[in-house]
Amino acid sequence: MKKALFILGLFLSAAIGAEFNMPRYETALLSVTDGSGEITDSPTIAVGSSGVVMHNFGSGASSIIARAVVTQKSAGKAKVRFEVFDMLAQEALPLPKILPSSGDKVILNFLYDRAIIVAPNAEIYEQVIKAFPNINFIHPDLGGAYLSYNHKPNPSRDDFRKICAQNSAGLIFIAMDKQGVFADCGSFKPLRTFASGSVAYYQLPFYSRVGEIKTVIWDFTNGPISDYDKHYRYLLGLDGDE
Repeated sequence: MKKALFILGLFLSAAIGAEFNMPRYETALLSVTDGSGEITDSPTIAVGSSGVVMHNFGSGASSIIARAVVTQKSAGKAKVRFEVFDMLAQEALPLPKILPSSGDKVILNFLYDRAIIVAPNAEIYEQVIKAFPNINFIHPDLGGAYLSYNHKPNPSRDDFRKICAQNSAGLIFIAMDKQGVFADCGSFKPLRTFASGSVAYYQLPFYSRVGEIKTVIWDFTNGPISDYDKHYRYLLGLDGDE
């Protein structure tokens, strides 16, 4: 089998791990209006960065009450959209009913040291994890097992969000022909893009040791991926489709 030719443009740098560095950013909510809030901007966050809103109940007690996604950056301020935070949801526990308010703490780039990885073959998978040693990549077998158990040979954004949640990952790295992308697991917005070489062969829907992922016989709408690059570019919104 011909070895894939996939070398990120920055692979020649010994410091490639430092090329993706979006540290956790903590700040206070300045104001809240109609399901969104305003915070002080930072160069360490990007449109699409996500995190959590922490509410202090006093006496040292605090809790996550919402998810926050950066939607806009302008004039030293950033706008965040609030969503339900269900990463730690348990059926036995109710979701928080407290809404974000001014003064609550926002933590962005949340869990950005952990990523799930989508690679077209084993060689590219190995190259990527060696290129970014500061990122804890979740082995793709865990994602493959989820898809196999749920009969999903054609994974959607929601499938990857669930895989991220199950593995406490904030990022997804998707390796494609001539391009590699770090995206936020929740918003699926690309955060950093790297030029790369060509891909010689593909394992669908992505590299794992799980084997073929089959759909159930009565599901005629969830067939296997026919074009790896087209599928993941669509999920990332890189072709103008959201």
